[in-house]
Amino acid sequence: MKNKYNRYVMLTSACLITALIISSAYLSGCSGVSDTIKNAERLKFKLGSVEGFDLAGVKIKNMNSIKDLNIMDGAKLLSGFTSGNMKSKFTVNLIAKNPDTQGGSKESSSLIKSLDWRLLIDNKEVLDGEVNNITVPGVGKSVTIPIPVTVDLMKIVGDAGYESIINLALALGGKSGSSSRLTLKIKPTIDTFLGGISMPGEIDVIDKEFR
Repeated sequence: MKNKYNRYVMLTSACLITALIISSAYLSGCSGVSDTIKNAERLKFKLGSVEGFDLAGVKIKNMNSIKDLNIMDGAKLLSGFTSGNMKSKFTVNLIAKNPDTQGGSKESSSLIKSLDWRLLIDNKEVLDGEVNNITVPGVGKSVTIPIPVTVDLMKIVGDAGYESIINLALALGGKSGSSSRLTLKIKPTIDTFLGGISMPGEIDVIDKEFR
């Protein structure tokens, strides 16, 4: 009888210890999740440069105006225009920054499990996509996230004409081009102990300021 009682006590003690360990791990995990979310909420985003702009097979990064086109490049663009296909390929650089403010530490990097995005040109949505597994370093540091884009500018400009398409391309990816006519709407999902947690709402990212 005494042996049975001792085994019962030992089993009960083992169960209690196991329960305490699980509870402690769970509470620690929840605390870690909370810290991860708080750190992720501090992240700020901004549009950087537009790189590698290719319009219907023509590289335009060194051009300022339509007058800079040589005969061969002009023929390629005119051919694309007459065939109704002015496909452009370029990269938009999204900058994610861990601000140098209170609430984080130099070691408090953030892991973005996925980032859903929607690209707007002149406030018109043209494309959407997703980027996965992004690490943003600790406080005061930033990382550049390349967003590859392929879009037909003719579908954006519509009936505005050949020169309007070329001018739009140059405004984005020419020698003096910038991302000022772009807006990137993003929705990050943060990697946590409990799995992916999506941040509420979308962030409108522009080139003028971190948001």
